[in-house]
Amino acid sequence: MEARITTQDMMYIALTAAVTAVSAWISIPAAVPFTLQTFAVCLTAGLLGARRATASVCIYLLLGFIGIPVFSGFRGGIGVLLSNTGGYLAGFVLTALIVGLCADRFGRKLPVLIISMVAGVAVCYAFGTVWYMFLYMKNTGPVGLGTVLGTCVIPFILPDLIKIVAAAVLAKRLHRVIR
Repeated sequence: MEARITTQDMMYIALTAAVTAVSAWISIPAAVPFTLQTFAVCLTAGLLGARRATASVCIYLLLGFIGIPVFSGFRGGIGVLLSNTGGYLAGFVLTALIVGLCADRFGRKLPVLIISMVAGVAVCYAFGTVWYMFLYMKNTGPVGLGTVLGTCVIPFILPDLIKIVAAAVLAKRLHRVIR
């Protein structure tokens, strides 16, 4: 059976890619400033499911790749994606896929959404951390896992958990509307 993409699918994919871009520009000041990208990716996947959410995140990354300033700090270009922290951006594809597959397979009950979003963000952290360590060691020299986790992961855990809960609640409520 051939899977077709509808005009409505294209609209949701484009809209959520735009929401992700806007979410990247919103920076919450803290000891380590953070954006709402994780919130947008989790919300997108919880709403749209695996196929459409993954397409949305890929479009978002493609827009940034070609130089449109859709990343945090109004940055864009291949250099951002190939930087030490570019792996966390690329990891959003895995997050969307994991959350979307779980939502498609197990439904959109709040515990399912929260657990799948935690798993998706954890995979994003893992992918981004390996990427960061590889590039850092290649360009600068040895770096310990604890140092990378202390810089790139640990400060973001609590804010990301808050964003996950908010995204799960909103995805559950909005999914009824977009069905």
